[in-house]
Amino acid sequence: MIINNSLDEVKKREKALAIIKNIVETEGRDSLFDVTGLSGGFIASSSELSLLETYVGPAIFEDALQEVGIEHMGGEKVLPVNRTSSGILATILTLVSEGSNVVHYLAELPAHPSIPRSCKLVNANYFETDVFDEFTIPDNTSLVVVTGSTMDHKVIDEDEFKKVIEMAHEKDIPVMVDDASGARLRTVIFNQPKACDLGADIAITSTDKLMPGPRGGLMAGRKELIDEIKIKVNQFGLEAQPPSVLAMLNGIKNFDKNTLIDSFSRKEELFDLLNVKFNNFKKTPTGVMISPEDLNGEINISHNLSDNDLAFIFAFILLKDYGIITIPAVGMPGASATIRFDLSTKDAFDLDLNDFVKKIESSFEKLLDVITNEEKCREIVF
Repeated sequence: MIINNSLDEVKKREKALAIIKNIVETEGRDSLFDVTGLSGGFIASSSELSLLETYVGPAIFEDALQEVGIEHMGGEKVLPVNRTSSGILATILTLVSEGSNVVHYLAELPAHPSIPRSCKLVNANYFETDVFDEFTIPDNTSLVVVTGSTMDHKVIDEDEFKKVIEMAHEKDIPVMVDDASGARLRTVIFNQPKACDLGADIAITSTDKLMPGPRGGLMAGRKELIDEIKIKVNQFGLEAQPPSVLAMLNGIKNFDKNTLIDSFSRKEELFDLLNVKFNNFKKTPTGVMISPEDLNGEINISHNLSDNDLAFIFAFILLKDYGIITIPAVGMPGASATIRFDLSTKDAFDLDLNDFVKKIESSFEKLLDVITNEEKCREIVF
């Protein structure tokens, strides 16, 4: 195996960022194509930047964020945090007691690793399932978790979503919704209500996913719970700093749902073009993807690499040769190794899909050339 542990994933990410830096410095930013769906952004005017002081910034921008954040997420109050994972951790530290149960329903396993990892920190028992008929809430459950849209953009069924919330509230158990991309994907593409409008007590979204905001998290929900969680957020330094709060505010203001709608229609063209050569690409709401297992299914050459290794190598070839940024190359430890080409990003707006597919095909041919040489594969990734 090429990638064996979280340290390898950190080193892999560092190498990817070094490649990106080199491309920007030698060829310019226009030579990069971020199709992760996580490209985010930092929108700010010079007058706003001048207010990013330690105490002035929060006084100005956190207050303004309440209004636009509630409009975007629902709920009674919002809380900006430095990452979605930070908000999840703070919620579990606040609401989950040692030895209690946390049960999680999502459309497709696995859950984001921050959820079971946070439960482990408080010594709670954690259970997750993607089979609705198997979902139960045992005694001594302190929190029910729902994922609105998975890491690979599989969206929960709305009726099942409502039923899980009802089941939890019948037992007076709070519900936290991991709505990282779902806060926009569910509502815009699938016309589902906001998580808080469905009855969720807490919902959290990633402010760089499918919107022009910074890497950060925005929580929304019942005021008394948000206030309790905010204590933990401040105790452990999980709060978003003034620059991120400003960028969140402007990211939400500049979010254009038509961008998602346009990508929803363009994915059909991309999918058809890829289907000429490949058999295993699948559609996502805003693009196409291929899982590590399905990527291996495209290969007829005997090799000793794991499915995930294949995805990492493919992602690095795409990045090195063509400046195409995908999640397996730059993702945090534990992130999905599925290669996703998301057409909702600003780099994809004017992308020539025929040329883009030729680059994907060329990268795949190079993958076939190197997979029998493990040392060469290590060199590509590290």
